[in-house]
Amino acid sequence: MTMGGLVRKAVIPAAGLGTRFLPATKAMPKEMLPVVDQPAIQYVVEEAVKAGLDDILMITGRNKRSLEDHFDRAPALERTLELKGDETRLATVQHASGLGPIHYVRQGEPKGLGHAVLCARQHVGNEPFAVLLGDDLIDEDDELLSIMIDVQSKTGGSVIALIEVEPSQISAYGCADISLVSGEEYVRVNSLVEKPSVEEAPSNLAVIGRYVLHPAVFDVLEETGPGRGGEIQLTDALRTLAASQGDGAGVYGVVFRGRRYDTGDKLSYLKAVITIASERAEFGEDLRSWMKEFLG
Repeated sequence: MTMGGLVRKAVIPAAGLGTRFLPATKAMPKEMLPVVDQPAIQYVVEEAVKAGLDDILMITGRNKRSLEDHFDRAPALERTLELKGDETRLATVQHASGLGPIHYVRQGEPKGLGHAVLCARQHVGNEPFAVLLGDDLIDEDDELLSIMIDVQSKTGGSVIALIEVEPSQISAYGCADISLVSGEEYVRVNSLVEKPSVEEAPSNLAVIGRYVLHPAVFDVLEETGPGRGGEIQLTDALRTLAASQGDGAGVYGVVFRGRRYDTGDKLSYLKAVITIASERAEFGEDLRSWMKEFLG
């Protein structure tokens, strides 16, 4: 297998049921939960586009049609806004549908993140590609994805994003055993453990939802059986690649120290809404003033 050059494609798994946000997600995909005035998934798509990825594939499931509708044109709505002279709202509606070509593939069964990535094989082909999880929002001023793409180009392997967490929290994440790379800001990943106990964790470096993967991962995923939770884990495939030799072997990590929000967690989701809203030019100052009064 050969590496196909520059990273152009982004895969966004969006087939989860969103059970942590029930009943809000009973009839609405969790990816469509609003963060201020646009759905969480739009921030992720915008991040991919900003990093130069011009071909986006969403892995969806049942009851996810509203994802497709959101990024599609809405001629009747646009015409109504145009007739009203509401140029501001018209621009926001058209922005979502103008982010670029977005394709959709259904994950027939919820077999885990590794299986969702495998569903992208035909679309991706033999090219390195990015995977962005919709639960993780990265601050728009941070260049994490672009840095990871550069590291993938330099190393020829796969690249994961890592954050430092309190040791007591590591059991909620995949955890990386790493070695420093002399003269480089990235690290080499020796192995990965999915949701280890505090005692078993090799570090406090947790895997978050950004990956830039060599297409060799597809062959490994084809041979990866169900792991933790009875699902096909991407972590297990990356562990295999980290220990392998040859084309596409090796896994590297970029330790991210910027702002990131886990919108799959209720408290972190609320923090994301408040933080992003408080920085909006049109009402941020008023919101910050109100919060001081409320907390005072």
